[in-house]
Amino acid sequence: MQLIVLGDQSAFAELYHRYKDRMYYYFYRMLGNSSEQANDFLQELFMKLIEKPESFNPKFSFPTWLYSVANNMCKNEYRRREIRKEYQAAEAQQPQLDYPDDTTIEPEQLIEKIFATLDQLGEEHRSAFLLRYREGFSLKDVSEILELPEGTVKSRLFYARKVLAEKLNYLKDEVEF
Repeated sequence: MQLIVLGDQSAFAELYHRYKDRMYYYFYRMLGNSSEQANDFLQELFMKLIEKPESFNPKFSFPTWLYSVANNMCKNEYRRREIRKEYQAAEAQQPQLDYPDDTTIEPEQLIEKIFATLDQLGEEHRSAFLLRYREGFSLKDVSEILELPEGTVKSRLFYARKVLAEKLNYLKDEVEF
């Protein structure tokens, strides 16, 4: 980031190539599986780096800081769409997934079912789950990215795992791990 502040275009290109796929996936999962929105947010994120590279906080590691910025972008989008109300209502109703009893579950089907269930979680739980288990951030890093105490992150992860386990429990006899 220091090189980008000095105008080094190759440093920006390196960061872009290193993080574009991960950030696209994060936006894709957080913004309702919309490829178009994920691309728009990805572009906006890297435009922020170009326009204000000095906003990087060296107190954080670069990936932690980048995900913090991305998470804040998602929060702002939720506020604009008032999506929080929709997710809270959906969580309160706890809809059950209606999957037919399959005799064989292919890995692709399993992943699809897990993501369908994950999409039913509110953004607070989904973001914590994705950052911890998809991106591999430590609890401390997830806490910093989401600007929450570690205990709150642990609680959200526990809830997300519990909901996923309950909703996907019917698969336990059909899948070998």
